[in-house]
Amino acid sequence: MTDFLRKACIAVILFLITANLCIAQSKKQPVGFDKLKKYVTYFNSLDTEAVKNYIPNAEAYTWLSKNIPLFECPDKTIEQMYYYRWWSFRKHLVQTPTGFVFTEFITPVKFAGIYNTISSALGHQVNEGRWLHDQKYIQDYVSFWLFEDGKQAKPHFHGFSSWVDDAVYSNYLVNKDKAFIQKALPALDADYRLWETEKQLPNRMFWQFDVRDAMEESISGSRKDKNIRPTINSYMYGNAKALVAMAKLTGNDTLQTRYAAKAADLKQLVQQNLWNNDANFFEVKLTTGKFSDAREAIGFIPWYFNLPDDNAKYAAQWDQLIDTTGFKAPWGLTTAERRHPKFRTHGVGKCEWDGAVWPYATTQDLKGLANLLTNYTNKGKMSAKVFFDDFKQYAWSQQMNGHPYIGEYQDEKNGAWLKGDNPRSTFYNHSSYADLVINDLIGLKPRADEVLELYPLIPQGQWDWFCLDSVIYHGRNLTVIWDKTGKKYNKGKGLLIYADGKKIAQSEALKHVLANLPVK
Repeated sequence: MTDFLRKACIAVILFLITANLCIAQSKKQPVGFDKLKKYVTYFNSLDTEAVKNYIPNAEAYTWLSKNIPLFECPDKTIEQMYYYRWWSFRKHLVQTPTGFVFTEFITPVKFAGIYNTISSALGHQVNEGRWLHDQKYIQDYVSFWLFEDGKQAKPHFHGFSSWVDDAVYSNYLVNKDKAFIQKALPALDADYRLWETEKQLPNRMFWQFDVRDAMEESISGSRKDKNIRPTINSYMYGNAKALVAMAKLTGNDTLQTRYAAKAADLKQLVQQNLWNNDANFFEVKLTTGKFSDAREAIGFIPWYFNLPDDNAKYAAQWDQLIDTTGFKAPWGLTTAERRHPKFRTHGVGKCEWDGAVWPYATTQDLKGLANLLTNYTNKGKMSAKVFFDDFKQYAWSQQMNGHPYIGEYQDEKNGAWLKGDNPRSTFYNHSSYADLVINDLIGLKPRADEVLELYPLIPQGQWDWFCLDSVIYHGRNLTVIWDKTGKKYNKGKGLLIYADGKKIAQSEALKHVLANLPVK
């Protein structure tokens, strides 16, 4: 064979290998990276990039392509916001001498701790970040609050109520990193006991100022009265349940028994003391012993942690979510019932939680509603359609001047961001979105065992197709496809779930599915 022919044969072989690799890659990535690149280019074009943190815009595509699940669906508003929220989440990543942290405000604020850190949205941020491929970012961030913040002259961790234990365990359910749980558990236990010394009353319930719930200027709240609120009591219940699970995981029977008792006690106390039979709603209990007589979005938080009993009486509370004199408004879900005489009476631009739409609260509402729909038999008037419509409204509301935008809070009637275009409000990292898409809309439900559970909350007939791809879960790479006709992805009709390229489940209908993960 001549040298020319030899080189020609080698070139052909290399071409075929490359072509096969490209085909294989396309099979592994049904969504592909072109969509991500298009969105990042668009978002970068809108941004003056006044603040640059660890990953500047010029490196955003590379970092995101290595770290986030890919997603596409027929609803371009939902899809675009999925990528925008990851793009903006990345802007808040800061490298410190002891590891990575995430900020809440993109610009420095005077009440933050070192590195501009604030703990108020920690639970949202950890739940969002648990889907990143590289878990170092979230584990460093949690470690900062547990091990570094306390070294400061003025620690900020307890500046706000927190469901960090619940979020840490939720993160474990995605990545199964037992070593991190073993490291964090003693600190989380000590932190829970510190909350008990700071905020627990003799009746074993917890009190909090509304400003320290990150919900200042609320109808029921106070900056001086020790009101018993559904927020902190639900958080502490969720934290206790998470500590039970983490203690069981690490073989700590003493902690498991202790926190099981605390969780059972709080569950009973919340239902006995914060349920207002006259209002059919979980409400704040004032220092006078009376109810606040205000239905507020914080009354939905108990379902964020599956606290209420599966009882039709409690489920009926959710009817207020679709009542236009309750919480349903043209631009989203309000933080207080619209019929209340003190609705939107505290002014504008001062961080009011007396009715305006807050993405922080909407995230909690939607997560609680998803739990009601997937974990309860009594659902009242709630359905997948209610969830889908409210989620779509949430996606659609995150805009300014026709472009994607996430800020602090909004007028419920016209969507105006009540901080205007204040730089501190831009890219506000105070809620979650991608987690709601993955965990609740598409319905990937992380579990401790090796069973994959999918519980979609997309109404029947709503979408003909969607794909969630490159989800790292229990060390496997997952792909979830819905293709009604089989012509979109050419892999077959219906619901298909793959783990590391191997099909593990298929269904003609878009429905609740359980499947065993392949052995690694």
